[in-house]
Amino acid sequence: MTEQTKLAVAYPVIVEGKYDKLRLESVIEGTILTTDGFGIFKKAEKQALFRALASKTPLIILTDSDGAGKVIRGHLSSLIPSDRLIQLYIPRISGVEKRKQEPSAEGVLGVEGMERELLARLFLPFSDGQVSVERANITKTDFYLNGLTGHTESRRKRDAFAKSLGLPEGMTPSALLAAVQIICTKEEYQAAVDKLLPTAGKETL
Repeated sequence: MTEQTKLAVAYPVIVEGKYDKLRLESVIEGTILTTDGFGIFKKAEKQALFRALASKTPLIILTDSDGAGKVIRGHLSSLIPSDRLIQLYIPRISGVEKRKQEPSAEGVLGVEGMERELLARLFLPFSDGQVSVERANITKTDFYLNGLTGHTESRRKRDAFAKSLGLPEGMTPSALLAAVQIICTKEEYQAAVDKLLPTAGKETL
C-alpha cells in the first residue's frame, strides 16, 4: 500500500478518539466517527447518532485492544443490534505511540499506533465496491442553498435540523452531511428542511 493509496470503505467506522481517526484517515476514505473515549457513556446525542446510522447501514467498530477498548466495544454492542455491527480487532502489540512519552496503562498500542499496512488488511474486505451503502444525492450545495452552511444563522439552523432528525447538535457541516446522506433520501431531506426552515435560502438568512 503506497502513501497515496486509500481504500474506499462504504460502511461508517467507529473508533475511540481523534488520533485513531487521524490514523485511519491515512488508510481509508469514508465516514469515521469517534466515541470520544468513555464519552459515549454519557453523550445521549452521540448514542442517538450511532443508532440512527445503524438503522440504515451496518457500522464497523474498531477499538483499542486494551481493557478500556473492550469496555467501549461492549457498550456499543449493547446500544446497537449485533446484526448491524461489524467487529474488527487490532492485535495486542506492546509499544508506545509516537506522540506519547509514556506507554498506556497496559503498555499496548492503540489504533493510532498500528501500521498502515495492518489496518489496510483489516479493511480490505469492506473496500473498493465490495460493499455498498446507498447514499442520497445530498450535497454541500444543498446545505448552502438551504441555509445550513455559509450564513450567519447556519450553525443554529444545523443544530435545529440535526435535532429534528434525531442527530446530535454541534456536528460539523461535513459530519452532518455524511450522516444525512445515509439516513435520508433526497426527498426526505427536502421535506425535513421545508418543515423546519420554510423560508430557508441565502436571501433570507
